[in-house]
Amino acid sequence: MSLKHLLSALAVVVMAASPALARDVTHAMGTTTVPDAPQRVVVLTNEGTEALLALGLTPVGAARSWLGNPWYAHITEAMTGVEDLGTESGINLELVAALEPDLIIGNKQRHEQIYPQLSDIAPTVLSQELRGDWKINLALYAEAVGKTAEAETVMADFDARVADLSAKLGDTLKEKVSVIRFLAGQTRIYQLDSFSGVMLKQLGFDRPANQNVEEFALRVGKESIPDMDGDRIIHFTYDTGDGAGLAAAEDYLNDPIWLGLSAVKAGKVNAVDDVIWNTAGGVLAANLLLDDIARIYGVE
Repeated sequence: MSLKHLLSALAVVVMAASPALARDVTHAMGTTTVPDAPQRVVVLTNEGTEALLALGLTPVGAARSWLGNPWYAHITEAMTGVEDLGTESGINLELVAALEPDLIIGNKQRHEQIYPQLSDIAPTVLSQELRGDWKINLALYAEAVGKTAEAETVMADFDARVADLSAKLGDTLKEKVSVIRFLAGQTRIYQLDSFSGVMLKQLGFDRPANQNVEEFALRVGKESIPDMDGDRIIHFTYDTGDGAGLAAAEDYLNDPIWLGLSAVKAGKVNAVDDVIWNTAGGVLAANLLLDDIARIYGVE
């Protein structure tokens, strides 16, 4: 049987077995009628997975984590029994259909091209973007699964943590924090419209002038090492296990120009986890990032 025919056949079964459709949700692809209380939810982004877990809902299937086997360490226990559906940009549609979901959650940047096939399987809701303010997507996903009140509590608790930590940080918020990511083939200087950028801005940190703009990141080479300086440098490395990312980081970190940066000479350089500061991109990682900031600055 062809994939097209398999999806069509399974769609009929799924629709017959799904909960009653009850609510209209407006999302990046239009408006979709979704079940009032979906029980079998498939999620196709890493940050979407974190959102569902934070809302107390374990998906039946999910896009695998960018790092991990197949899940990030901080969600592995919670993801026991969840079907690995492939990467965000390489979703296995046959596996999705076989799970007989009653709701699919994805993202337009990743899944616009397969939206028709996903919608044939189950009602599908796509968020607009993946970087920057994770709360926007959390609110949409919560609406889709009927847990808006729970999401409001999650976000309120997070905002309270931010306010408390910001108050304890005091004058250290005046530090211009530079955020750098090393990976094979390129290096990035992160700006405000990034996961870490949104977090640092909410805490109230200052940023170097080239990072204090509402953009995502500057993609640079070693000639731009002087542009990476700040009062403090926080850096992280994306490595898939082949060592290429780690090698790139070592190349920069041992460069004489890097060693001459003011933050390096002052001993204000901190290596952090790429998963938490960038790759995971969701509410669980956001809370762990706050833990990192508290540790770096020595506050409880």
